[in-house]
Amino acid sequence: GGQRQRLAIARALLKDSPILILDEATSELDSESELLVQKALANLMTERTVFVIAHRLSTIRRADKIVVLDDGIISEIGTHQELLTRSGTYARLYELQFMDSDAAPSPAGPLES
Repeated sequence: GGQRQRLAIARALLKDSPILILDEATSELDSESELLVQKALANLMTERTVFVIAHRLSTIRRADKIVVLDDGIISEIGTHQELLTRSGTYARLYELQFMDSDAAPSPAGPLES
């Protein structure tokens, strides 16, 4: 899984664009493939502006700034940690996505290589 996403990431690296838009880059991946793609994305996001559109919060939790849309309206803006402490929409969605797992992903910190 994830071959199409990894190929798209490789193309983006070759193009070396200063701005990158990722729309649901990990939406159709299993957990293992998602981790591989996230590691590749971490390298790709260095020193460029990246807009990430995602429903999987694991994809965006390390972003410098997260903008939460609720019915097309901005409801929250902040870092992952700031949004969790506000107990708003983001915190509720994060809890829903990770309550079934034994351990939710680390709220901050770099991805391990």
